[in-house]
Amino acid sequence: MSTPANLSEYRTYLETFSIDEVIARLDDHRDGKANAFESCCGRHLRAGRGEVPALVHEDTQGNVNTLTYAELDADSERLAGWFAERGLGVGDRIACMLPRSPQLLVAVLATWRIGAVYQPLFTAFGPDAVDYRLGRADTKLVITDHANRFKFDGLTQCPPVLAVGGPSVEHGDDLDWKDALAHAPIRGAPPRLGRDEPFLQMFTSGTVGKPKGVAVSLAAMPAFALYMELAVDLRESDRFWNMADPGWAYGLYYAIAGPLLLGVTTHFCEAGFSAEGALAFMKRHRITNFAAAPTAYRLMKASGLFDDAHQALELRAASSAGEPLNTEVVNWVERSLGCTVMDHYGQTETGMTCNNHHALVHPKHVGAMGVPMPGYRLAILDAEYEELPPGEPGVLAVDIKNSPAHFFAGYTWQEKHPFAEGYYLTGDVVIKNADGTFQFAGRDDDIITTAGYRVGPTDVENSVMTHPAVAESAAVGQPDEVRGAIIKSYVVLREGYEPSDALAEEIRQLVRERLSTHAYPRVIEFIDMLPKTPSGKIQRFKLRANAAETAN
Repeated sequence: MSTPANLSEYRTYLETFSIDEVIARLDDHRDGKANAFESCCGRHLRAGRGEVPALVHEDTQGNVNTLTYAELDADSERLAGWFAERGLGVGDRIACMLPRSPQLLVAVLATWRIGAVYQPLFTAFGPDAVDYRLGRADTKLVITDHANRFKFDGLTQCPPVLAVGGPSVEHGDDLDWKDALAHAPIRGAPPRLGRDEPFLQMFTSGTVGKPKGVAVSLAAMPAFALYMELAVDLRESDRFWNMADPGWAYGLYYAIAGPLLLGVTTHFCEAGFSAEGALAFMKRHRITNFAAAPTAYRLMKASGLFDDAHQALELRAASSAGEPLNTEVVNWVERSLGCTVMDHYGQTETGMTCNNHHALVHPKHVGAMGVPMPGYRLAILDAEYEELPPGEPGVLAVDIKNSPAHFFAGYTWQEKHPFAEGYYLTGDVVIKNADGTFQFAGRDDDIITTAGYRVGPTDVENSVMTHPAVAESAAVGQPDEVRGAIIKSYVVLREGYEPSDALAEEIRQLVRERLSTHAYPRVIEFIDMLPKTPSGKIQRFKLRANAAETAN
C-alpha cells in the first residue's frame, strides 16, 4: 500500500479524510466485519504479493532469516490447525513470551487466524507479573521457549505450555512447537468478527497500582495503519525497523500489526540493545525508516559511535515515541543519522493520536507532540470538563463523537472509568498552541508547583540534558516549607564524568540561564540509573517518594 498523503498539507488532507476509505483499503471482504489475519496477511496474498518479505530477522548469532507473506500464511495455517484441534477459538486469550523471532510472528498471526486474542508477555517479566496477567485474562495457552520457561513455574495457575524447542527434562509435560507446526492446515476461512471484538489483550505498564487490562478491538486497525502511513511515512520501498519490544504496545502495534497492515517488511533484531549493535544492524540491513524510544536515541548519542554514521547509513526517516525529545537529540539525529526525527504521542489505550507527521505538512516544533492524527479531535479540558483555549494547560482528552478513528471503549475489567462528558481523559497535562499543535507538559501528578508556578518536568529535563556530562535526567518536586515544592533533578552521567558539587552547580546554572529563574533544579542528585518500567518509561512516582523522604 503506497502512502496516500505523501507530503500533503495537513488541513487539505483533513478536508477529504474518510475513515471508511481506510477501512475499505484494509479489508477486501466489504462485509462490515473484520479479521486481523486477513487484514495483515491474507489479503496481500490475494493481491499477488505473497513473495514480499513480511519479516527479516537476525538472531543473536547474526544469522538472518526471511519470512515472506506466503510463508507466514502457510506456517500460521498449520499452527492454527493445531490450535483448533485443542478447542481454541474466538475470544480465547493466547499468550506468548518469545524473543523477537519468526516464531513470535507466526504465533501472532495463527492466533488471529482462529479469531482468538493475542496476549503479549514481555521477556523481562518475572513470575509475579506473568501470574497476574495470566490469571486476570483467563489465558488458555502460553507459548514460550526454554530460556523463559522458568517464569511460568510456581504460578497460582498456568495454562498448557507450547514450548519452542519442545519439552525439557524439567518440563516433560510441555507441548512441542515442532509438532504444532507439522499439524494439518486449519480448514475453513478465518472467522469474520464484529469490529468491536478484541484481537489484542494488552495491559497498561502499571506505574501506580496493578496494571489495567486493555482489550484492543479490531476497530483499531485503521488507526494503526494511519499512524504508519502519515506519521511514520512507511512506504513499500522502505526497510523498516521499529526497535521497540513487541511485548509492549508500541512494538506490537507498530513493529508487527502496523507494517503488516501495509504489506511492508518489518525487521527484528533478536539481540539486546547496544549502540554498537544498533549501528551494525542499520548498516547490514540498509534500514531506511527507523523508530525507537527516546532512551535509545540518547544512548546512541552518548556512545559517540554514530557521530559520522550518516555517511554509511541510508536512513530517510526516524520516529520517536514514549517521552518528548529534546533539542540536542533532535539536532544530533539530523546531523549524525542524516534524517529528520519526528516526535509522536500515544497510549496503550488509544494507540498514537497526536504526531509530528512525516507525510503531512504542518507546523512542527521540537519537543511538541504535533497535531491530532486524522480521525481524532483532541481537546484540552479543565477540572469541570470544559474545553480550554490555546495557551492554558489542562488534561488532554479525545472528543469521542468527533473522533471516528478512536477505538478504546474502556478497561477490560472496568478497573477505572476514564470517560467524562463524551470525552476520553488521557490523564496527561498538555497545552494547545495557537497554531493547532499540542505541547506535552507531563502527567497530572508529575506537574511541579513551586512558589505558585506550575512547571512541567519535561522542560527541566530537556534543559538538564543540554549539559555535555548528562546522559539522562528526571525532574520531580521535592517538598519545601517555603515554596511548597522545589525542583529536584536526578541525573545519570555519561561515561568519563564523575559526580561533584561543582558539576551540580554547573548544571543548575545552565538550566537557570537556559530555562528560567523559577524552573531550575535547586537540588541535584547523581544516580547510576533511573527507575523505569519494562517498556522504558521513567517511574517518576518512585523518584517523588525518594525526594519526599530525603527532604524530611
